[in-house]
Amino acid sequence: MPETITITDDRTGKTVTVPIEGGVFPSSALRELDPTLYCYDPAYLSTASTKSSITYLDGENGVLRYGGYPIEQLAEKSTYLEVAYLLLNGELPNTEQLSDWTHDVTHHTFIHENMRKKFAEGFHYDAHPMGMFVSAIAALGTFTPAPRTSPIQISGISRSGASSRRARPSPQCVTSSPSACRTTSPATSCRTPPTS
Repeated sequence: MPETITITDDRTGKTVTVPIEGGVFPSSALRELDPTLYCYDPAYLSTASTKSSITYLDGENGVLRYGGYPIEQLAEKSTYLEVAYLLLNGELPNTEQLSDWTHDVTHHTFIHENMRKKFAEGFHYDAHPMGMFVSAIAALGTFTPAPRTSPIQISGISRSGASSRRARPSPQCVTSSPSACRTTSPATSCRTPPTS
């Protein structure tokens, strides 16, 4: 028997039955009862704003996972470049992939001389740093134009990201070893990262 919920408008007696999928029913069911009816849910306590196959959030139990990995693990045991690789590829890199990725990103961290001479020095002395940063990211794209094909787009992303990483101060990586343990308790449903 499929899971459903039936909602009745006591003012009109009109009833609507909607399916429950993954513990969620569409709020559009309320609109079927009365097009002027809205659901008020302060702080999104019982409202899902989107479905995601990448991110899992259970605020009640304090669980946040990205790509199956607990966010605490990524923050404490993964480097900036490992997480960037995860964002672009859906998996944490193994040792060889991390080495290649680090080389590719590092190779593209140099900022064109015109970026410094003609662009960065053109800001007013008391310009807001965020405005300068946003403008710099936009300008970086003009120094590495590329056709709109997938591999080059990813390369362009790594170039811009690497340049912006160099343009601002950053904390030291949490781990210097790409093989640092990221396994979780077997009781969790998280995946173990690939090994080399």
